[in-house]
Amino acid sequence: QVQLVESGGGLVQPGDSLRLSCAASGRTFSAYDMAWFRQGPGEERELVAFISWDSTYYANSVKGRFSISRDNVENMVYLQMNSLKPEDTAVYYCAGGRNSRSRFSIPAGYDYWGQGTQVTVSS
Repeated sequence: QVQLVESGGGLVQPGDSLRLSCAASGRTFSAYDMAWFRQGPGEERELVAFISWDSTYYANSVKGRFSISRDNVENMVYLQMNSLKPEDTAVYYCAGGRNSRSRFSIPAGYDYWGQGTQVTVSS
């Protein structure tokens, strides 16, 4: 039983940075695999970044620019986004699941979702 709430989105210019935050409730947060997905206009929801207790994964489109991290004491997950591009424009969702690794790259691999936060990158 985990509830997720994202924050930190907004309107920025190309090249700017943003840090998204995901606040989680639930006593078993530290046992969950966590991920950030995004869904642009007319696009399918796609995996951006993943983090478990011992590994991370990034989509090729964001490698070197985005960084996922978690704070299990504070029950927080973060997505640091640097060098933002217009194609990064999307609604970003925080997701969590227990033992999600076999299906970690698709939304069906996750049990809990936040409401989403809008990121718009435009000049």
